[in-house]
Amino acid sequence: MGVMDRFLGAGAAVATVTNAATGMAGLFRENATRRMELDEEAYARAITQYGAEFSIQPCNWFDSLMNGLNRLPRPLMTLGTVGLFVYAMADPEGFGLRMQGLNLVPEPLWWLLGAVISFYFGAREAHYFRTRPIIPASAGPGQMGVKPLATAQADRAESVADNPALSDWLAAGGTR
Repeated sequence: MGVMDRFLGAGAAVATVTNAATGMAGLFRENATRRMELDEEAYARAITQYGAEFSIQPCNWFDSLMNGLNRLPRPLMTLGTVGLFVYAMADPEGFGLRMQGLNLVPEPLWWLLGAVISFYFGAREAHYFRTRPIIPASAGPGQMGVKPLATAQADRAESVADNPALSDWLAAGGTR
């Protein structure tokens, strides 16, 4: 086919038609290879971020003690609940007496206990909500798109610097 193209001069035309067809197909169907490349880049960014997050940082004895104490409530509550079931099977009469004793605790004290536990877990959830990763709107399904806030802001600043029209528009008083 290469020899015939040289004689007929159709090589450039065939290449142009092929490129046009490829471009037209890209409008109707996503490029699977490019999607795989983007997914791999997002995965690599996420792994890098998680690696930095869990890197060992030097801490003193007080930090270690506080970290240990902060990790105790959930396991203690879980083991305590399982322990109640074991205690109920091992000594039903003693368990019954203690449950009758718990029945004598005034209702406001139960509300206070519920509030303390709710605030403890609510504060933890609020902490994780505030420090959650930024997921850009362009992230498609299956794409992690994990970026810390500082990285996302730096990317936005770079995109403005790379786009003269956007820079002019923002300088003229445009809003983001």
